[in-house]
Amino acid sequence: MAVAHLVRHTAVAARWLSRCYGRSDVALSGEGIAAARRRAHELAALDVEAVVSSPLRRARVLAGRIARLKSLPLVIEPRLAECDFGSWEGRAWDDIWRETGNAMDGMIHAPDTFRPGGGETTREVARRTYDWLDGLDRNANVIAVCHGGPIAAIRGRLGGAPVSEWLALIPAYGQATTIEL
Repeated sequence: MAVAHLVRHTAVAARWLSRCYGRSDVALSGEGIAAARRRAHELAALDVEAVVSSPLRRARVLAGRIARLKSLPLVIEPRLAECDFGSWEGRAWDDIWRETGNAMDGMIHAPDTFRPGGGETTREVARRTYDWLDGLDRNANVIAVCHGGPIAAIRGRLGGAPVSEWLALIPAYGQATTIEL
């Protein structure tokens, strides 16, 4: 049986840590770049036939390094992008809170239907992520470097967790989750 190694991108630049950056194409921190170098060598040791990445730069850095080390093409997969936070993108969380107040609570209390900043619901992120997962070749191992939201959606689906619990399923920066296909 084949496996998929789902890897969250490494750490983003410090200026983004207090901001909403879902679909924003933000840079990695110096630490994130160094971690991508290290993790690429570790992950390149895995037996895989494909390396896939979200189109966002913070995922492509690690995925590109793995692909080069494995002499494999890098496949860019838009369905693995992070959640679109609409008008909240790039804004400070404190500013969003001041403007919207309790509306932000929708991400915790109603993530399957809440549209942060008019963007995507968690269910929509899950739907496109599942579409990608369901289309994978069940005979080929893959590494996919992407984001916390898509990985949590897959982990939640496979573990039978309700959407309200998916936030706890977001892996740490650079962490891999391996699933059987």
